Amino acid sequence: MNSDTLKIGNKIFQSRLIVGSGKYKDFKTTYEATMASEAEMITVAVRRVNITNPKEENLLDYFKGSSVQFLPNSAGCTTAEETITLFRLTREATGIDFIKLEIIGDTQKTLYPDVMETLKACEVLAKDGFTVLAYTNDDPIMARRLEEAGASAIMPLAAPIGSGLGIQNRYNVVFIKEAIKVPLIVDAGVGCASDAAIAMELGADAVLTNTAIAQAQNPILMASAMRDAVRAGRQSYLAGRIPKKPYASASSPTDGMARF
Repeated sequence: MNSDTLKIGNKIFQSRLIVGSGKYKDFKTTYEATMASEAEMITVAVRRVNITNPKEENLLDYFKGSSVQFLPNSAGCTTAEETITLFRLTREATGIDFIKLEIIGDTQKTLYPDVMETLKACEVLAKDGFTVLAYTNDDPIMARRLEEAGASAIMPLAAPIGSGLGIQNRYNVVFIKEAIKVPLIVDAGVGCASDAAIAMELGADAVLTNTAIAQAQNPILMASAMRDAVRAGRQSYLAGRIPKKPYASASSPTDGMARF
């Protein structure tokens, strides 16, 4: 049993990798990649992927008997009001109150979040008893305000959703980590395994990635790579890196070295 666990709200996870369910060619591949990643959470856009209608092909059916937990998200919502309604209906249909809050402000180009609407929805949903994982921009001030509003985890973007650009502002990951006490989960923009490792080395508590796995040439292999990268990055962070220096430093000590 891993002693270095991730706690969000009242739940404890062994894995620090969260995966998404969008953009896969079919539910079977979604399942196989998720199993290869060894993630314990998969986020699902309630408005785009069926988990509530048992009469149609349902992603929930593929994960029956597994330990993977569903994390409904509000992708496609643009206001606090419609997001709150969506999650209340989802809880009635599924019983799930562990959610990823995602409200998009620019739906045409950047898919950047509307942080003001996100803040309003977070306050209401947290009071309603939801465990809120809040997707936001990489602003430490907003991260702290979301925590104060009741968020159980803060999920700043690394880069625009689906861009694969990796972490564009490493300093802000560190600033957010310093600003909040709840877990920091780097979300959106991860393109490859090294991006995930860097996020963890910067101090992120977890990484969420979807497109990087789902649209890789080999999603199953990429899922395994992400699993290992998150683990390695976490271990590297805990181990503590050496200080950076402007000049060389010999690997072997020179004190007491024989002179000829």
